Amino acid sequence: MRVAIITANTDIYRDREENESGEVIKKIVEEAGLEIVFMRALPTDRKVLSTVMQRMADNHLTDLILTTGGAGCGPMDCTPEATMDVVERPLLGIPEAMRAHTMKLTKRSMLNRAVAGIRQDVLIVNLPGKAGAVKESLRYLLPELVHAVNVIKGEA
Repeated sequence: MRVAIITANTDIYRDREENESGEVIKKIVEEAGLEIVFMRALPTDRKVLSTVMQRMADNHLTDLILTTGGAGCGPMDCTPEATMDVVERPLLGIPEAMRAHTMKLTKRSMLNRAVAGIRQDVLIVNLPGKAGAVKESLRYLLPELVHAVNVIKGEA
């Protein structure tokens, strides 16, 4: 299974910060035996994010797009909106499950606005922006995300 990792963070894009959450995703995905075909930090810009996700899905470059960052309540956070700009079929249960799971650890997870959905045969999932929250969320979700991709592709 091919995985794309997008970090939505202008400071990381400009090399002002380390991409800790992206690296956490990479480690978990590789441990699961999945192939990373794309990993990049992008500016927190709705048009840039939606364009990259759309092109990856429409050109069948990946099976699963995992985003990190830009899904909070900050004035520049726009990853959920960028994702919904390209999603054809929302998958509400994924972010609901993620928030329910992480609410056991911190009430602040209710402030995460992550979404998930399908474009063509590609699953797109927003993860939190903090490395610890990404680790907790992705370890919980990944088996079901792999199954979802297989169902989307008609392989399960």
